[in-house]
Amino acid sequence: MELIKTFTRLIANELHLNEHALENTLKMLDEGCTIPFISRYRKERTGGLDEVQITAISDRAEQLKEMAKRKETIVKTITEQGKMTTEIQQRINDCWVSTMLEDIYLPYKPKRRTRAQIAREQGLEPLAEILLQQRELHPEQAARRFVRDDLPVADCLKGAQDIIAEQVSEDERSRNTVRSAFRREAFIVSKVVKAKKDTDEAQKYSDYFDWEEPLKRCSSHRLLAMRRGEEEGILRVSITIEDDDAIERLKHQIPFVPGGSRACRRLLEEAVADGYKRLLVPSIETEFANLSKEHADDEAIKVFAQNLRQLLLSAPLGQKRVMGIDPGFRTGCKVVCLDAQGNLLHHEAIFPHPPINHRMQATVHIQQMIHDYRIEAIAIGNGTASRETKEFMEDALKSLPSPLGEESGMRLPLFVVSEDGASVYSASKVARDEFPNEDVTVRGAVSIGRRLMDPLAELVKIDPKSIGVGQYQHDVDQTKLKHSLDQVVESCVNLVGVNLNTASQHLLTYVSGLGPVLAQNIVNYRRENGAFTSRSQLKKVPRLGPAAFQQCAGFLRIPQAANPLDNSAVHPECYALVEQMAQDNGCTVSDLIKDKEKRTAIDIKRYVTAEVGIPTLTDIMQELEKPGRDPREQIEEFEFDASVQSIEDLHEGMELPGIVTNITNFGAFVDIGVHQDGLVHVSQLANRYVSDPTQVVRLHQHVRVRVTAIDLRRNRISLSMKGIKNP
Repeated sequence: MELIKTFTRLIANELHLNEHALENTLKMLDEGCTIPFISRYRKERTGGLDEVQITAISDRAEQLKEMAKRKETIVKTITEQGKMTTEIQQRINDCWVSTMLEDIYLPYKPKRRTRAQIAREQGLEPLAEILLQQRELHPEQAARRFVRDDLPVADCLKGAQDIIAEQVSEDERSRNTVRSAFRREAFIVSKVVKAKKDTDEAQKYSDYFDWEEPLKRCSSHRLLAMRRGEEEGILRVSITIEDDDAIERLKHQIPFVPGGSRACRRLLEEAVADGYKRLLVPSIETEFANLSKEHADDEAIKVFAQNLRQLLLSAPLGQKRVMGIDPGFRTGCKVVCLDAQGNLLHHEAIFPHPPINHRMQATVHIQQMIHDYRIEAIAIGNGTASRETKEFMEDALKSLPSPLGEESGMRLPLFVVSEDGASVYSASKVARDEFPNEDVTVRGAVSIGRRLMDPLAELVKIDPKSIGVGQYQHDVDQTKLKHSLDQVVESCVNLVGVNLNTASQHLLTYVSGLGPVLAQNIVNYRRENGAFTSRSQLKKVPRLGPAAFQQCAGFLRIPQAANPLDNSAVHPECYALVEQMAQDNGCTVSDLIKDKEKRTAIDIKRYVTAEVGIPTLTDIMQELEKPGRDPREQIEEFEFDASVQSIEDLHEGMELPGIVTNITNFGAFVDIGVHQDGLVHVSQLANRYVSDPTQVVRLHQHVRVRVTAIDLRRNRISLSMKGIKNP
């Protein structure tokens, strides 16, 4: 309880939030409530905090918990050494900054046998103290008192300097002096390893062969690129400051003794310089290398999370009978036919492209499948042969017999679907469990078709890192990345809501309060007992107790349920309240949903209770207006410019349609239909200054771009959106 109060005070100051609301939020998180549940159904207790704010609170609380554990370790270690004092204990108790805590601990931290430790074992600590007092006019004479057969005067003095150098490196004031210098003026420097300079693998790092810039201005993508080059042994990366200035600042921290010995002062200054170069700078450089990497990781993870959210919330086609096509040249196109629930009805391979070129035969087969399985839409993967397959399908549809042919006015919609991660899904246990008798190519085509129907339901089956919407995702802290992406998936799943009777075990896993075991139990119960007819039936699922029911129920939907609220975001705990509203208006809940006038007549202030306030009542009224509303946009078809097939067809100044495929800190990548995405640099996204590309573009957005440069040798395309009207 005491820790919660401490965390509340610290986090409230950092995030500028109300302490009472924050304390309530921390208590609910400690009780096991999920972020989606708290933000959606506990607005009165949180003061209306949104998911982003609650996530920040949760993440910071976890960091503080880890620091509390670290403090326990530090206190135990210092106490066991017999060096704990009331002052040290109080400083540790009051400290909640990681670097400051480690500085307090540093002099007591067990370490390997250092030069200073050896000097102490040789009994030279008193000599070090003599030098620090600066009274001896001839320190060599003082050193003679410590001479042994194996320890001449020079070594005695050097040992004493080693002790002083270590003291300087562990002194909090000294560390903060150097730390401040790094913070103000550090440069990050990258040099190519000469032996690797002319190798093919080094060329992608050519921009960093001789690179230097202020660390505080180094963008996350540049820093991560340099660190990757360093990991691969191609670059040498260092963080430096002006040593002479820093050493002078440290020398000025040596206490001035009026009339003190110049000889002692000289030895002290030598020790300071040695402590700085040998111990202090490497330590602080490592600290800043880690901090800058952590900051770059956070930026990259933030971009990845934003992209993933946009991808997961892509517009769904809905429950339609879909043909999914995984295109290819030599190996042919894998075609699958799915029913409106995404079940596999049929699959086969066609070969409309070179080298086999069975175009007429493929056309006949496609038309037959469309007829036999009453296909309502077609999804084509965006990989190899995608453009050619789309053109083939357009020709096949033109000659399709009425009533499905274009002549009938019932043209089948064609969509190009991102297939990033489809191969990962195809080989996964999830795919093997779903289709144990099919090969990976069939599973991949099924995934493409299902992505069109419901991107969210299909993409949750794939490790988010494999979806291809991030930057340097394999270089960042993997634990942090997984935590962040899991939060995004959970947020998106609960924002959209889940059909309790059709959702896969994998999709149910991300529903608030469930997880893999309860998700599987729900699927098993559904299989054994048939479709759920009410949310209350969830209480019969093994191991799904009251706490889990409270967390999950509001996010699970049952279409055509007897109680219409079971297909809404109204939580079961508020059913009685809605029923009271209906009764007071002389109607049923169904009447309230259907009749706007009846809803308008309700004065929600009459229904405020100790637990339910205006925020929750407002949410209920919005939900009654459109129960189970899907927050995602409507899907749109897209056409590339027919005159452009490859990068050789491009020329500067061309204006083309494209699809945003990835967003990074430095700009957006756009597919213009030439098998190589072009880059719209952040400076080319708009006529104004843009600090965050996500303010201008979103993933899978249809845009128009202008070609500004083509680099055939490096296969790079530069694009611009300046001066072009875009939605």
